Amino acid sequence: MTASPATTRPEDEVLPAPQLVSYGFQHVLAMVGGVLAVPFIIGGAAGLDGDDLALLVSSALFLSGLATLLQTLGLPYVGSQLPLVQGISFASVSTMLTIIGNNGGGEHGLRVTFGAIIVAGVVGFVIAPFFSSIVRFFPAVVTGSVITVIGLSLVPVAAGWITDQGETATTSAIVLAAVTLLAVLVLAKIPTLSRLAVLLGLVFGTVVALIAGEADFDGVGSASVVAIPHPLTFGAPEFDVAAIVAMVIVILVIMVETTADILAVGEVVGTTVDNKRIAAGLRADMASTVVAPFLNTYPATAFAQNVGMVAITGIKSRFAVAVGGGLLALLGLSPLLAAIVNVMPLSVLAGAGIVLFGSVTASGIRSLSKVDYDGTNNLIIVATAVGFGVIPIAYPDFWGAFPDWWQTIFDSEISAAAIVAFGLNLFFNVLLPGTPAEPSHLAAAPALQVREDEAEVLGEGGSFTGGLPTGSPAKETE
Repeated sequence: MTASPATTRPEDEVLPAPQLVSYGFQHVLAMVGGVLAVPFIIGGAAGLDGDDLALLVSSALFLSGLATLLQTLGLPYVGSQLPLVQGISFASVSTMLTIIGNNGGGEHGLRVTFGAIIVAGVVGFVIAPFFSSIVRFFPAVVTGSVITVIGLSLVPVAAGWITDQGETATTSAIVLAAVTLLAVLVLAKIPTLSRLAVLLGLVFGTVVALIAGEADFDGVGSASVVAIPHPLTFGAPEFDVAAIVAMVIVILVIMVETTADILAVGEVVGTTVDNKRIAAGLRADMASTVVAPFLNTYPATAFAQNVGMVAITGIKSRFAVAVGGGLLALLGLSPLLAAIVNVMPLSVLAGAGIVLFGSVTASGIRSLSKVDYDGTNNLIIVATAVGFGVIPIAYPDFWGAFPDWWQTIFDSEISAAAIVAFGLNLFFNVLLPGTPAEPSHLAAAPALQVREDEAEVLGEGGSFTGGLPTGSPAKETE
């Protein structure tokens, strides 16, 4: 029996099994490149290769899958029950590299890193209610600024996929990205295929790459079918005070980013996100982070690019994302399946990424369009927050002369924008209210009390209209 529309949350929609699998697989393809990057970087820094490096990759995929299941399905007080994909956090990479380098590299460096992650994750789990209690200070002027910066920060990721992290893109890479982008846009115009536009576009781009000789199956034949990650492969975690302090700072940054992602996806879905729900989401994040070192991997966090996937496809069901989490876990248990997915060139993924990441920016702009700028200081808040957020995107070494703790915070464009926007809103709209025409709801209102007439982000039925998302502006998210 179906619940009445008045009591059913949009994220609780249950779709037919084939749709759950296809939509879940889209989410996996959109984020798997980001998950693979971290173990390759950390493993390389620790001097690992061969089987040990493959273990780090499999462990990262497996943990990401389990964390996604926990976040989407949830347990009592743990898990936001929102369509959020969890993956290995890139925000922790620079700190982990420093810890590994300061502890002689190799397996010893990894053990110290794992110990720091465990303690920091416990700290994050304990303080999650505090983070959730400040959500009332995240009105649209704050969340819109942050979501806009999140989208802007992801666009260079797509560009890096095209250039293969080099300075110049090859003609073939640009063509593959353009072909994939064109396929996604064309498929978006076909009503029966619009919700699968990203997945089908990626498949089309990969087929073109295979025909053009830009992709191959060489790595598939040698991959084993099943490989079970062994807990604590590199030995028991070691605990170093300096490493723990550094990692706690990183965890605070990750919690800011996850809070923003929870708000963002709530905005896109058109559902209410209160402080209890944010606390539950943060607990899921931190629980996964605590478990991660035991599975030979690193802190988990919500992936912003998948918020874009929800916005583009209009698929709001958390169960579709949960299926994606199950597929991620299977990839972690099967090097063969992971190798098949890895056949897709990064330039193909970038073609879809341009649409996905750009949609996050568009969601932020949509939220900012609802902010009252007349007679308020909200324009200053937006301008300053976006400016601080763009600095590390445009000049990654801008804060290089500052202390490590400062770099950890402000080298993350998301945390920089969130902290500045939050602080300025607190200063202008909460501590010093009373500016003419300053609506009180901009000062300290619940961020996501979404009205019924604003709940649809992508128009009627949540699908593409005219190739671009239409409908009432949705409220701010991340």
